[in-house]
Amino acid sequence: MERDPTIGKYKRYLLLEKGLSTNSIDAYMADLQKLIDFMGGKGIDMRSVQTVHLEEFLSELHDKVLSPRSIARIISGLKSFFRFLLLDEIRRDDPSELLEAPKIGLKLPVVLSVEEIDSLLGVIDLSTAEGTRNYAIIETLYSCGLRISELTSLRFSNLFFKEGFIRVEGKGSKQRLVPISDVAIQKIQEWIYYRNQIPIKKGNEDILFVSSRGKAISRVTVFHYIKLYAEEIGLQKKISPHVFRHSFATHLLERGANIRVIQEMLGHEKITTTEIYTHIDRHFLRQEIIEHHPRS
Repeated sequence: MERDPTIGKYKRYLLLEKGLSTNSIDAYMADLQKLIDFMGGKGIDMRSVQTVHLEEFLSELHDKVLSPRSIARIISGLKSFFRFLLLDEIRRDDPSELLEAPKIGLKLPVVLSVEEIDSLLGVIDLSTAEGTRNYAIIETLYSCGLRISELTSLRFSNLFFKEGFIRVEGKGSKQRLVPISDVAIQKIQEWIYYRNQIPIKKGNEDILFVSSRGKAISRVTVFHYIKLYAEEIGLQKKISPHVFRHSFATHLLERGANIRVIQEMLGHEKITTTEIYTHIDRHFLRQEIIEHHPRS
């Protein structure tokens, strides 16, 4: 795909001008490749694509039973690409301008209760280096509301324990300071005792959470252990590292934290992204009434 210089320029545009993360760029490029393959099969050059061609492409995606959320994401990527072609004067029109994304219903994320988190942490064997590390990982995910990518790239040079903060590099390499709890600090320090005994691979010296082989721990490994602990306590909810971020935000909101503060802590660029947790809070309140009101 990147043999076309225009595609390469677009990728650099996403990285340097839009400041998107590597994962976001990969998603954009993968969706764009779908369009390129579709148009290539019809012998249509990307510079000649018209709205009707894009509608045919989206119709095919719909026939493949892609979810409205996936189609909306693809449309967003297409609009970004054709706006770039317009800005770069490769095209004089934008065929994606009239495309409308499908309506997406509100999907509330999975949230764990404080008791469920405590139960999950309670099955971890703290007599081992592996268990001590995993406890510190989960405690940090929940205590700071981190994305898994922010957790796995957390560095010693970004820990400011005396001040009670850590520095986090989020999407688009944007940095923010996040308060960290005393419990999380204690668990990290317990892990550091074991980490100091591991031969660290070159280039990983500053990485906080590493594997037994001395390399930065992977997302897959974190997911594996979280799923393992969830199965051990018989948790029926579909769980992932991101669930602790959702739980962090929801528990703060339930206890009266200002939504703007939560937005800052999570590193959300727009308040509308954070507002989903107000819906979770209303759901929580409704459940409380149903469970405890004498007329329910």
